Amino acid sequence: MKAIVCGAGIAGLTVAWHLERAGGEVELVEHAPAFREGGYMIDFYGPGLEVAERMGLRPRLEEVRHPVHEIGFLDRDGRQTSRLAVKAGFAGVISLLRGDLARVLAEEVRAPVRYSTTVAAVRQDGGGAEVDLTDGTRHEVDLLIGADGVHSRVRELVFGPADRFVRYLGHHVAAYVLHDEDLGRRVGTRYRMLTEPGLMAGAYAVRGGGLALLFLSREPGPALPDDPAGFLRQRFGHLGWILPEVLDRCPRPPALYYDQVTQIEAGRWSNGRVVLLGDSCQAVSLFAGHGASLAMAAARTLADELGTVALGTGELGTGELGTGELGTGELGTATLGDLSPALARYAARMRPVAARVQASGRRFLPWMAPSGRLRMATRDLLLRLASLPGADRLFMDAFSPGGHHLVR
Repeated sequence: MKAIVCGAGIAGLTVAWHLERAGGEVELVEHAPAFREGGYMIDFYGPGLEVAERMGLRPRLEEVRHPVHEIGFLDRDGRQTSRLAVKAGFAGVISLLRGDLARVLAEEVRAPVRYSTTVAAVRQDGGGAEVDLTDGTRHEVDLLIGADGVHSRVRELVFGPADRFVRYLGHHVAAYVLHDEDLGRRVGTRYRMLTEPGLMAGAYAVRGGGLALLFLSREPGPALPDDPAGFLRQRFGHLGWILPEVLDRCPRPPALYYDQVTQIEAGRWSNGRVVLLGDSCQAVSLFAGHGASLAMAAARTLADELGTVALGTGELGTGELGTGELGTGELGTATLGDLSPALARYAARMRPVAARVQASGRRFLPWMAPSGRLRMATRDLLLRLASLPGADRLFMDAFSPGGHHLVR
């Protein structure tokens, strides 16, 4: 199988890894000019972590993880209003930067990434797809995989304009990493979130004297500001704690990530020899959590279903993937027929889980940047209750996507 994967994020890298080890010929293209370091902190667990373990990546993830000992909310002056101690026994949860997870995956993918490149045009016939790239090259492939995120170029070309799929959740989000050892020591290995009605600013110290920062604000419309750094200073600069210091040093894009908080709801995930993957079709939003986990589970599921076409078995999940012993050329030499049934099965397996996590995210988001002080007080009470013996496990289970059955 010859495939172009558009998007070298978590979903794209994971599916490239699986297809390579099944003998496929993969090309990776990425719109960004270079690998995207840093990003925001994620709690990685569930089906995605199970996929990573089968890929043999758990030791590397343990190396780059960041210990989280406590989650706490602060008032505008930096005083703690509630906290939840995180037990060291939560071995099933790995907290790390999104960029570190992507880096671990990139280290294991054989195909080089062609940066500053995306898809310019797609033409299909019954036996394949002809793909023009923005670097002027043309490629004939068996499959084009659009793993290029919420603002997917592949989805726009093949399925229609973004407004058909994007659900705006009434918030903007921003994230960046500062290097300041003193600030890192002050924040420590505790995830701290300052909240005011409609606003949330979070910080967490990372290795090497870094500080990961995250901002969430309720905004009436999705239009992004012309000067995101200036807008953040305007919205958060009047608050206390460490915010005046960190906002004075807020970088401009691309070092500053700034976007709408959205979900993607696509009625179709495939069209002929083109299939969507990850946030391009199932984005749950940053604050729903599990985006990285679902991206890896979806990539594994897609590879598994493609294996049913090329191998007639669907047995990509028999244990060989953990040791890299699947590079026998099956997908490279098989005669590929109609991929539509396999792509439909992939969507049928993933879509219900993504929908449940999306619904959970819509319920959870108002508690991150509460609209009023009554909701803030209620959230603090719930967090204090979660600190009672045994309640912490229930707290974590409440946000599990329940998708372990996807990985077989």
